[in-house]
Amino acid sequence: MALEEGARSCLMRFRHRLEDDIKPPYLMDHMVTDGVLTGDEEERIKNQPSRKDQAAALLALLLMKDNRAYISFYNAMVQEGYNDLANLLHRDLPLGLPEGLKRSTDCCTPYVQTVLSEGGVPQRPVVFVSRPELVNRVREKLYRLQKEPGWVTVFGMAGSGKSVLAAEAARHHGLIEDCFPGGIHWLSIGQLDKPDLLVKIQSLCFRLEQSLDSHPLHRPPNSLDEAKERLRFLMLRRHPRSLLILDDIWDSTVLKAFDLHCRILFTTRNRSLADSVSGSRYEVEVESGLDENKGLEILALYTKTKLKGLPEEARSIVRECKGSPLVVSLIGALLREKPNRWRYYLGQLQQKQFKRIRKSSSYDYDALDQAMAASIEVLPDEHREFYKDLTVLEKDTKVPAKVLAVLWDLETEEVEDILEEFVNKSLLFVDSHNKPFLYYLHDLQLDFLVEQNRTQLESLHSKVVHQYQQHYKDAHSTSGDEECLYWIRFLTYHMAKANLFQELYSLMFSLDWVSTKAQLMGPAYLINDYVEYGPILDKENSETRSQFQEFLSLNGHHLEQRPFPDVVQLALSQPRTSEVYKQALLQARDRATTGKLYFEWLNKGSVESLSRLVIHPHQGSIYSACFSQDGAKIASSGASKMLKVFKSTSGEKLMEIQAHDDEVLCCAFSPDDRLLATCSSDRKVKVWNVERAMLLRVFEEEHEEQVNHCQFTNSTTPRLLLATCSNDKVLNTKLWNLNKPSSQNTIFGHFEPVNHCCFSPSDTYLSTSSNDGTVKLFHTSSANEWKTINVRDAFAESDEEVLVKCSTWTADGKRIICAARNAALVFDVETSDMLLEIRTNRLSTVQYCHACPTSNLLAIAFSNYAVEQCVLQLWDLEANKKMADCSGHLSWVQRVQFSRDGSQLLSCSDDQTVRLWETNKVHTTSAVCLKRDSDVLFNDEEIIVSAADNCNRLQVRDGRTGSVLFQSEEKPSRIRCTSMCRQPSAVALGQEDGTVQVLQVPSGKLLATLLGHTKTVLHCRFSQSGRTLLTSSEDTTIRVWRWQSGECRVLQGHKEQVRCFSLLPDDAKLLSWSFDGTVKMWDVESGAKLQDIEAHRGAILSCRVSPDGCLFATTSADNTAKLWHCETWKCVHTLSGHRDCVRSCRFSWDGRRLATGDDNGEIRLWSVMEGTLLRICSRDGKDGMDSLHGGWVTDLHFSPDNGLLVSTGGYIKWWDVETGEALQTFFTTGTALKRIHVSSDFSTFVTIDSIGILYVLQRVV
Repeated sequence: MALEEGARSCLMRFRHRLEDDIKPPYLMDHMVTDGVLTGDEEERIKNQPSRKDQAAALLALLLMKDNRAYISFYNAMVQEGYNDLANLLHRDLPLGLPEGLKRSTDCCTPYVQTVLSEGGVPQRPVVFVSRPELVNRVREKLYRLQKEPGWVTVFGMAGSGKSVLAAEAARHHGLIEDCFPGGIHWLSIGQLDKPDLLVKIQSLCFRLEQSLDSHPLHRPPNSLDEAKERLRFLMLRRHPRSLLILDDIWDSTVLKAFDLHCRILFTTRNRSLADSVSGSRYEVEVESGLDENKGLEILALYTKTKLKGLPEEARSIVRECKGSPLVVSLIGALLREKPNRWRYYLGQLQQKQFKRIRKSSSYDYDALDQAMAASIEVLPDEHREFYKDLTVLEKDTKVPAKVLAVLWDLETEEVEDILEEFVNKSLLFVDSHNKPFLYYLHDLQLDFLVEQNRTQLESLHSKVVHQYQQHYKDAHSTSGDEECLYWIRFLTYHMAKANLFQELYSLMFSLDWVSTKAQLMGPAYLINDYVEYGPILDKENSETRSQFQEFLSLNGHHLEQRPFPDVVQLALSQPRTSEVYKQALLQARDRATTGKLYFEWLNKGSVESLSRLVIHPHQGSIYSACFSQDGAKIASSGASKMLKVFKSTSGEKLMEIQAHDDEVLCCAFSPDDRLLATCSSDRKVKVWNVERAMLLRVFEEEHEEQVNHCQFTNSTTPRLLLATCSNDKVLNTKLWNLNKPSSQNTIFGHFEPVNHCCFSPSDTYLSTSSNDGTVKLFHTSSANEWKTINVRDAFAESDEEVLVKCSTWTADGKRIICAARNAALVFDVETSDMLLEIRTNRLSTVQYCHACPTSNLLAIAFSNYAVEQCVLQLWDLEANKKMADCSGHLSWVQRVQFSRDGSQLLSCSDDQTVRLWETNKVHTTSAVCLKRDSDVLFNDEEIIVSAADNCNRLQVRDGRTGSVLFQSEEKPSRIRCTSMCRQPSAVALGQEDGTVQVLQVPSGKLLATLLGHTKTVLHCRFSQSGRTLLTSSEDTTIRVWRWQSGECRVLQGHKEQVRCFSLLPDDAKLLSWSFDGTVKMWDVESGAKLQDIEAHRGAILSCRVSPDGCLFATTSADNTAKLWHCETWKCVHTLSGHRDCVRSCRFSWDGRRLATGDDNGEIRLWSVMEGTLLRICSRDGKDGMDSLHGGWVTDLHFSPDNGLLVSTGGYIKWWDVETGEALQTFFTTGTALKRIHVSSDFSTFVTIDSIGILYVLQRVV
């Protein structure tokens, strides 16, 4: 049947409003369930590029459908809360729907009341809350009985409101008039035996006869068969178009007694009962719970209180029972008599004291526990035992049949049949959207089971663990399917509940378990286990528990990467005293016997980590992260457009929302933690309900540029306000009352963008920080300006503009700290005088600062254009003293915040991580950071490393122990390169001012100062004899020094800086290359230029000579590499294929292969002879930094047997040369590795990362 014209016209008329507001995926779920939309149609609509396109496609499809589709669409909108839009469609609902739907007052007509009263239909409860979407669905099914007999089944769990719903569906004039003019007759059934059933039918027959004749002549039927025939005659002949409602059917034999070929609606907990009767069948499932507002409405009506006047316990009661109409009504009735017992009855519900929740005259059972027990009592004995086993399930957990097949030791098919019976009896729920199906209990059912079986809980959980161990023997399930995920997630829970503590220790103190669970579930669930079961584990060994928890907390961001890292290799970086390290070393040694690569960090004892937890929540920069007021949660947002909420103890994700259409620049919790505000580059401000992950408000009209920051008042009294600021030139700061559609106040004062806004601790003032170089303070109540602090005056020596990034108030509200340029400035609020100035070097910028709410500490996020300086610092404002350097972030730190109690600190960064720090554990580290320009000597077992430190001193260290063998005095000019000489024992250093020095090791005696270069010395190297030192510089020259005599030969010819050079094997010739695109060959002895070619159009980034000295390779910013003959200087091959700058190259020792690495992290292996591509090293997917190698590939080395290749980028990787597969990865703490030094036997590797940590790695054998 085509869509009625009125309905079609209505859709067309309101099409644009519907397209703007509806979210089709939610509506389509209901429409697919109603059978008016196919799965293919749903998928086609979901594939539309935007929400608005989806809405347009859905409406276009509706116009081609029939009346039923329109009705289903209307019901879906009511159910999803689009009441205003549903009202627009209400008047034109098709005739295919009962007329009663369109006449909202039909239920009150005398005719309706008379018909229902005569038929025994119950009156509305004293307290009644409408459920229009469900009522409409039942009426739509009843309307299908207009032309032919049939059955409508209304099913759901105990207390879901089936009876009230059935009575309400019948309470409509149009329905009675169109479909059931013969009347509506109600019969309450319940659990009956045959004699009781006969009495019920006798009374119904008497009522039907009496309505026809005031003096019935027939005697009552004496048997069920006679009663059934009498009822058939009455329903078909005397009341041919009437409806029989059977309330609370339990048994199919009872239902068969009414199989009379008439019109029947029945309510039941068992949806399968209708299978036993003949005729057309329709069904409506009654959801187990009301939404929160409906539940609160019931409590308000019972207690005669306005919704806004309900105590907080009311909301908790509705949430605790998941909106069960029965429970809410029972408690409401109790509260009507004892209105001061809100907290008491909430406590009874939370403690599962169901016997105390009783006294309801309108329900068949005296108390809630009886209502639920009745459903279980009708199960066969064996199935009752199976149902008892479900007591062990966690709340809100869905399980596949396979889990219960292990528990019950049955075939999966047998288990599915048993579970289907439970589902049909409304004792269990099924999620049929999943394949395989997933089964779950309502909270009330689970609470009831726990209460009933409290004394057997330990043995029930023990059974689960025992059955798992029997089934899986020594190996854990690792298939990754739903069954496997259940066991991996909940096995520890069952062990703890069963008091199987030894089993729990063995499991959780096992690196194998950590690896398995982290790979399948992610690290957050594991960390949660160590937090939750910490008190149990600490009884066995608190130190071991702490070691495992710390390992996971600090490596969680690695464990979230795909491909999944080798947990044993990660664990080898733990302290030698750690149980994690000890297990890893045993496994590494064992696996090394089969050829597996593992590397031990020899000098790790000198390195400490100050972070407590590292989370990798987003792809892309994180611009904002904040604690909830109770410190239990962290919210984060950034370039990914997402808003995410995590547990602060473990990083477990609690909420994830696509929050905006553009980057989310800020997020903030309300003081009661119930709300989260976000603002974005899309110019919108949004407010979210945290618990329900639901959008509450959108403010999108008033800001015309990106909104930079948002913050709630610190208290909800006298009222909750939200402050926002933007890049608007004038109307850039606003105060919002969430109950109003527009801003409460627009704050005037700045005429440049405002970057940050912040309430004083008492909420009396709002501070705003602007690009105009000022911080302004406004009265919150009036929005009037109180005073201006001219921050730009502190930078009077410079003509550059001063952008104030943010401001923060001290705990007493007497001082305000502003972040601008490279400083944090402390001002007195009353006088506006500057009290303190904290400055860093001129290359740094202060991105953000935050004052501790409970102490004199200030956290400052410094970001430097030199990667090494992306640090977080803690300062004591009273002592004007730096208290801590918190290094660890690998890119700019965007935000810092203390928790409300000051015990924790969080930071977020462009490196895509959020780090948590314990305030009282961070401190100024004594560890010295090294610069990445280094040199290494391998002497038998000895490893000697030279590098400059962060104080610009040259250090020579023992690589194995980390001990300093020699340290120079601080140099006046920055050290840029270093080289060591074996004989004589000396070290050379090149500086930024062009000076070269040679020092004796270990005495430190100055052997030579070599002057000549006019700009930075970029590279230096001793000849094999040690008598010659070669240096190259930004001044475009290369110098050959007889350093002991000071004699110098200058090699000139390059037009741009010479970053590096290579000596040919005999040390007689030198190969140099430059950003000018040329390669030159020099005679070292004479200084003569032997060859000079323009090799590339772009800058040359690396050049390597083959081991036999016959060929050399060049790589360039023009995305190519080239092979050249050393004698003829002709290009042998041009190697094309890289899509980014080719940064590095290396020949294999046999000269047959060339490896090249580019700035996208890709490594290619080439045939030297053919110039053809052999393979691209494994591209399993980009890492968190959107690279194949965590950054540029900066260095490459082959093993002596040419079978292995090591590469550096953001971390270190080892590869199989034949297959191109990655064999191992070592994650450094920092990133941007410049080079790696490799011992001749390929067993020891030395590098320094971007935050100055030295790594001496040795292969485990």
